[in-house]
Amino acid sequence: MDLKNHPFITYFDTLQAEKLCQQAVVENFSSETIIFEEGEIPDYLYLVLEGQVEFSKHMGIGKNQIVAFANINEFFGEFGVLDGQPRSAKATATAGTTLAKIPCDQLMEILHQTNGGVVLNIFRHIIQRLRGTTEQLVSQVVYKEKMVLIGEMINTLIHDFKSPFTSIQLASEMLKEQHLDADTQEWCELIQAQITQMLSMADEVLEFSRGNSTLYKTPINVIDLLNRFHRLNRNYFQHTKVAFIFDAPDLTLSIDETKILRVLQNLVSNAVEAFNDQGGEIEIKVRATGNRVQIKIADNGPGIPQEIQKRLFEPFVTYGKSGGTGLGTAISQSIINAHGGEISFQSKVGAGTTFYIYLPL
Repeated sequence: MDLKNHPFITYFDTLQAEKLCQQAVVENFSSETIIFEEGEIPDYLYLVLEGQVEFSKHMGIGKNQIVAFANINEFFGEFGVLDGQPRSAKATATAGTTLAKIPCDQLMEILHQTNGGVVLNIFRHIIQRLRGTTEQLVSQVVYKEKMVLIGEMINTLIHDFKSPFTSIQLASEMLKEQHLDADTQEWCELIQAQITQMLSMADEVLEFSRGNSTLYKTPINVIDLLNRFHRLNRNYFQHTKVAFIFDAPDLTLSIDETKILRVLQNLVSNAVEAFNDQGGEIEIKVRATGNRVQIKIADNGPGIPQEIQKRLFEPFVTYGKSGGTGLGTAISQSIINAHGGEISFQSKVGAGTTFYIYLPL
């Protein structure tokens, strides 16, 4: 972006705008570069020409809370310029960022000479920024309160469920010992596997509410993983009239099997629910691509509503599901990120949805 076309520069008359452009220092910042620290004495006003800047406040030992962002065509650092107080937040470049830096003393000299209209425009920008920051902080406070409540509820559920789950597991083990026929053996193993999965699902929600994800990685064959997933869900697919297909090469990944099964369960269950008892098809394809493996999960359902597509991986985002919590895709993303992978999707209303998961080989 050309500096002279930046909205802040256009506030001023021609001579003042030219002077500001002459005084400005244009600088490029790589990703994660700190522009200034919280508490520093202000020396520049910054105009964003390219990229994005993240603002965060120190919240304790090793903890920082993101409070706002500045994008292309915006400016920041005006509080320090106007009141001379130390910086109220830390500024960090989050992408390949280009900034124009205008020295404080030279900017104040021009502001003293300008008309009231320019000052009003700057104040409008400040008010708009404050409103946006306030809304973001309120959302973060509400989110934290929800996560604390969920954590407390899950703790209680795990405690209350352990006794009946243990009884069910013991009963299934006794049946398995007393009845050696293949059907009984298979059903008892399925009962035990499902109870284990239910407890692990509760643990994963608890971990997510605390903001961490502990991995227990082991070498897992992808075909074995998908066979296990199919075995756990075979009756579910039959009951919901869903055709499940998978295609995978014979390769091994170092993953937390329980957590990756949880991701598959979340995404596939969402697809099954979207079929709304009308039946459908879900296909999982696994392919090695360079130093990563791609897991593609495709369905021929109604697609993800446009209303939530941009926020699908945010917690508590749900649409049209009577029992939905809006945590499934958020937990899935946190698990994939913890594995050093990526997750994305493509969806068209009325034409189905495809999720793409990339994990390191």
